[in-house]
Amino acid sequence: MTATIEIINNEKLQRFESQLDDAFAFIEYRWLKGDMVLMHTLVPEAHEGKGVAGSLAKFALEYARTKNLKVIVYCPYVAAYLKRHPEYNDVVDEHYRKEDK
Repeated sequence: MTATIEIINNEKLQRFESQLDDAFAFIEYRWLKGDMVLMHTLVPEAHEGKGVAGSLAKFALEYARTKNLKVIVYCPYVAAYLKRHPEYNDVVDEHYRKEDK
């Protein structure tokens, strides 16, 4: 597991990001009818396997929860994270959940 990393919401680039050494790890998002669509997660190869992607996913889902947003998940990593963390099902758009079954 990685040490605590600083994650910010870079609204201009529409991504939750963390600067790691000379590169960024991030989850890109877009907006669709008021829902936050989590598009893609990228972690530099040198930082893979250290819990960075999980920290980003948790941050994005917690952000959605505190802002009373629903999420739609296109990102395979976040989809897998949600299967391991059902405590975030409340932030997933109901229509998405029905399609995922």
